[in-house]
Amino acid sequence: MALLALALAGLVFATDAVAASNVATGLQGDGRDLQVPTWLYLGTGGAAVGASGLLAMFVTDRRLIDRLHTWRRSTALGEGLAGPFRGLAGTLAVVGLAFVVFVGLTGPTIANANLAVLVVFVGVRAGLVMVAYLLANPWPALNPWRALARLAPTGFVEYPDRWGVWPAVCGLLCILWVEVVVPINTVPGTLALAVLAYSASTLTGAVVFGPDDWFRYGDPLAVLFRYYGAVAPIQRTDEGVELVLPGAKLRESSVVDGASGVAFVLLLVWELTYSAFIVVPAGIASVEFLVSLGVPPSVTYAGLLLAGYGLFLGSYWFATRFGKRLAETYVTTEHLAVCFAPPLLAIAAGYHLAHYFTFLVSLSPSLALVLASPLSPPVPPLTLVLPTWFGLLDIGFVLAGHLLAIWAAHAVSFSVFPSRLQAIRSQYPVVIVMIVYTMISLWLISLPTADPAFVG
Repeated sequence: MALLALALAGLVFATDAVAASNVATGLQGDGRDLQVPTWLYLGTGGAAVGASGLLAMFVTDRRLIDRLHTWRRSTALGEGLAGPFRGLAGTLAVVGLAFVVFVGLTGPTIANANLAVLVVFVGVRAGLVMVAYLLANPWPALNPWRALARLAPTGFVEYPDRWGVWPAVCGLLCILWVEVVVPINTVPGTLALAVLAYSASTLTGAVVFGPDDWFRYGDPLAVLFRYYGAVAPIQRTDEGVELVLPGAKLRESSVVDGASGVAFVLLLVWELTYSAFIVVPAGIASVEFLVSLGVPPSVTYAGLLLAGYGLFLGSYWFATRFGKRLAETYVTTEHLAVCFAPPLLAIAAGYHLAHYFTFLVSLSPSLALVLASPLSPPVPPLTLVLPTWFGLLDIGFVLAGHLLAIWAAHAVSFSVFPSRLQAIRSQYPVVIVMIVYTMISLWLISLPTADPAFVG
């Protein structure tokens, strides 16, 4: 924490207001300015992560590392208590889903005043995901499609093990592309139709393969919440729940599902980078250039999404392969990639918090008023104007996520390798990749933003 405070102190001199917002949703946007050279601002953030990596490498006491990652306090929850709660939560979720579709089709046409838009983007995408990694994963109880799937005969085909979470990877890529090229964030009726389409596809998967397998491996939202939930201090067990240190579970390779799980983790990191890139000048200019060459905007956005994802995924696999070489080990590259992937979830959580925290706080009054009066909300919508220092929290969230990831990767290396020297050497490439991710994210949040080109 002292290192994080020192890094923030340096960055205060490097930035003015840095307002976190999800401009890609079309609900709000803001610009920000740097007062000193960008290289100094980025160098400070990169140095903070690099220094934390070096400091972590001095901690070589395996007993200390084990104590930090195995400390827990458990509480048993009987089925008599958990069962009725799950049933009630599932029923409320189904009612909420139906109401979102209804209001999206028949309610106000102003996005900021429509319950469907605010619930989906502010309530679920921002708020509920934050709950998943800051507290505990709420999605198993609040998943309306799982509750609906219980009402139908299911499990006609066994889910193939070789698929892993690849269907969820493909599904999330499709969601990210649709979110950009289709006005689901500005036209409530279009959002309602998109929700219906998603409902049909995921319920089909649940009926064919069974809800347990489908919502563990195939459904992109369920996998997203499960992975983010691994960062949380409250974990669900077979006996009940247990309290652990934040990020303690990230040392366990079982958090991700093989190579496909690695791909999903990298997609979580990239999707937030992508949504920030397409609304800054460099991203907008890239889109305009490609469109000027005759490439359709929808194809351009899909190409940028896949190309950037490929770069992130490729750089990570290259880092783990190089780490294997430095450690001089017979452990396979795939095994190292799976082991070092869970710490990246801390980076994704930091990115998400930086991307959505100010967005959530500023639009929370609108969400509250719309929930109180969904069919006749006040117009214009009420939005909080936040102080300029609020933007500095973005930087803190990004750095905090990276520092937690650095420590988790250090713990992973000592759980994989018996030799201290091997453990330390294996971290070098992963730490370098994390530093690069840090500097990219800090660069993006330092730039002015606008609406994506050719969208709307």
